Amino acid sequence: MTRSTNAFVGRNDRLPALIRVAVVVSRYNESITRRLLDAAVATLEAAGLPLDQIDIAWVPGAFELTLAADRMAASERYAAVLCLGAIIRGETSHDRIIAHAVGSGIEAVGRTHGLPVLFGVLTCDTLAQAMARAGGEAGNKGTECALAAIEMITLLDQLL
Repeated sequence: MTRSTNAFVGRNDRLPALIRVAVVVSRYNESITRRLLDAAVATLEAAGLPLDQIDIAWVPGAFELTLAADRMAASERYAAVLCLGAIIRGETSHDRIIAHAVGSGIEAVGRTHGLPVLFGVLTCDTLAQAMARAGGEAGNKGTECALAAIEMITLLDQLL
């Protein structure tokens, strides 16, 4: 006897029409976060999302990403919220405290509002590592974040 199952799989190449996507981006380490943002927007555009359906909120630092993401998610205007930032290790444990709070906060916003809230925050030891992950030899986390958002949007549409 063969059992049949339903398999739900999101796609990361095309977005549904008439949706909006929010991007919250940290100004701190802007030389890096600007690259993440540019790549994320280009990826969303390539999937068919017009620029006027992408809203961008700039926040002072990574710690503030979660509050702005929560506000945008609560508005019910967006199919997803991307959070972009760069936390680079310093001489103290401050970076680890911030990274933990941001990661937990982003996850909680998504769970609370029932929509994809994506973690596009680099947590690197050095500026060189961050640059490598913002369009260098290690790719671009902004692209990866946008692709994950597209896939989750299309998956959740199937799970209604």
